[in-house]
Amino acid sequence: MPLSLLPDVLTDSLTDITPALLSELGVRSLLLDFDNTIVPYTTDVPTAEMRRWLQTLQDSEIFLCIVSNSRKQRVVRFCQENGLPCVTHARKPFSRGIREALMRYQLEPAHTALAGDQVFTDVLGANGCGLTSILISPICLHNVWLRLRRGLEEPFRWLARKRRR
Repeated sequence: MPLSLLPDVLTDSLTDITPALLSELGVRSLLLDFDNTIVPYTTDVPTAEMRRWLQTLQDSEIFLCIVSNSRKQRVVRFCQENGLPCVTHARKPFSRGIREALMRYQLEPAHTALAGDQVFTDVLGANGCGLTSILISPICLHNVWLRLRRGLEEPFRWLARKRRR
């Protein structure tokens, strides 16, 4: 697979992704990053809007699975509480965790997307595995390292916006 840092889809929030959009993209399975995509790094409690979005997607024919680099138990606890399958310790952008989710749940890469907030992990990992890559804006940039990383990602976000026009 070609290694690309450009996302296929760019959106402000995870809640902007609808079953209709995914269907239009030919996506039947959606892998989701956890931290700063569903909830901020500092909590495992989603907003009411995020809860509604998760329920809407779970009620649709779209299969959802969390694929997180985190080693923290809060990811597993969140998935158990919300009836979501998960793969932790994914090591994105490397393919191990993404491939594990694809094999465990018998997902076809051509009909699977990965949505996350980071170019260098989520987009690169999705593109490298032949998935549709969806880049969202991070929920919260609460420290200097997250703001610096976002600055490094900005040229790729700009190119993705320009390509979309």
